[in-house]
Amino acid sequence: MASLNELRDVRIEKMNKLREAGMEAFPASVPRTHSLKEVVGNFEELEKSGEIISVAGRITSLRGQGAIMFATLFDGTERFQVVFKKDDMDEKTFALFGETVDLGDFISVTGPAFTTQRGAASILAKDWVMATKALLPIPSEHYGLEGEEQMRKRYLDAIVNPELFKRFEMRSKIIKYIRSFFDARDFLEIETPILQNQAGGAMARTFNTHHNDYDMDMVLRIALELEHKMMMVAGYNRIYEIGKNFRNEGTDPTHMQEFSMIEWYAAYETLETNMQWTQELLRGLARDVAGKMIFHILDKDDNKVEVDFDGVWQRVKFGDLLKQNAGIDMETISIEDLRDHAKKWGMPDDEAAKTGRGNLLDHVFKKSSRNKIIQPTFVTHYPSNLKPLAQQNVDGTAEVYQLIVAGAELNNAYAELVNPIVQRELLQKQSDAKLGGDAEAMDIDDRFLTAMEHGMPPMTGFGMGIDRLVAILTEQDNLRDVVFFPIMRPKE
Repeated sequence: MASLNELRDVRIEKMNKLREAGMEAFPASVPRTHSLKEVVGNFEELEKSGEIISVAGRITSLRGQGAIMFATLFDGTERFQVVFKKDDMDEKTFALFGETVDLGDFISVTGPAFTTQRGAASILAKDWVMATKALLPIPSEHYGLEGEEQMRKRYLDAIVNPELFKRFEMRSKIIKYIRSFFDARDFLEIETPILQNQAGGAMARTFNTHHNDYDMDMVLRIALELEHKMMMVAGYNRIYEIGKNFRNEGTDPTHMQEFSMIEWYAAYETLETNMQWTQELLRGLARDVAGKMIFHILDKDDNKVEVDFDGVWQRVKFGDLLKQNAGIDMETISIEDLRDHAKKWGMPDDEAAKTGRGNLLDHVFKKSSRNKIIQPTFVTHYPSNLKPLAQQNVDGTAEVYQLIVAGAELNNAYAELVNPIVQRELLQKQSDAKLGGDAEAMDIDDRFLTAMEHGMPPMTGFGMGIDRLVAILTEQDNLRDVVFFPIMRPKE
């Protein structure tokens, strides 16, 4: 089998042959009157009229020899057949096609729409020009790429894998639908900084960097929350942002270090309204974008389960699940007993010794309870020290919910804490936990607390991972399969 360098050398020879024949291998523009989608949609009319049209696209299949050849073009909108007949084209132009064109080349073809004797809708080429000469081959439609190469060269896999191509089109439609949902409710789309002086808004390890010009350490943001709430101080009553977050933590099929979020805040609205909007948004996405309400996805135990977005969305309290599945009363259990339970549920001894109460409870919950939740379920009343940015209840819980689907968290939502005195106390406890070794605890952010003291309206907020949502709606088991450029180790 020829090496890539050898194949490239052959294609360069063909490129030179094109130039010798007076045809550019990389022209600035080529004839194109119709997209292939337009040809497909108006084929009968085009065929009947006999109109001469021009289309352009990449050759994804090429067959035939001698006096007739068939090529399939793909222009990003449709795949369509073009027929090259020696008797219907200038002899030199026909010969040049056979001598210089390869699978993967972009070409422009001019001719009428017609139906072959076998009933295949096609374009009969009267003329053609090269649009881009591909110097390296693309995968075969029949064999494609395998393993890591599918992720390393997603741009090639998408050429020969229509399902993959459509998956990323759906991702774009999902994001467009989310925007339209909030725009219709008078939300203002905003942007906040990715590069920050300190992380806040979540419990997570950071990616650390250094600002050379200012000579100061900085981090990549882990959440959008604090800057959003600070904007609410300014009087913007409804805001949202779709953006990237970065958390320097483990990788598995449901977690990535770089991920996309939708986060929004609405003044004077309640957690109840928050739940209603969430249900409306996700059901609308399922119905109007995915085109179905039932999805088959892997749960945390690697079992394929059926999730029905059209069914009843249950509500259950965090503490009730712990009692039911782990035998823990989170209101009365001592920190020592809680550490023992966390170790029983798989937390290493040294980690349990330095982890705070909220994260210990969360560990036990995730191991004992969350993976049992399959249908969309609102889990409410998480421990208050696990949610220090939310309204605090007198029973030691926070006024929050998480939507769990197939054992995975899909979003976080709060009745937001707007009392700066209580907020400072809670963040101080987080800071103390971090000094004690809890790497995921939050720092005190005086800039945020100062903004709070100027007055924040009562509000509710919501944050959801878009990658995880896309994975559910496209029935993918791994988040890396819904990201076009997943992080990969460099090849040696």
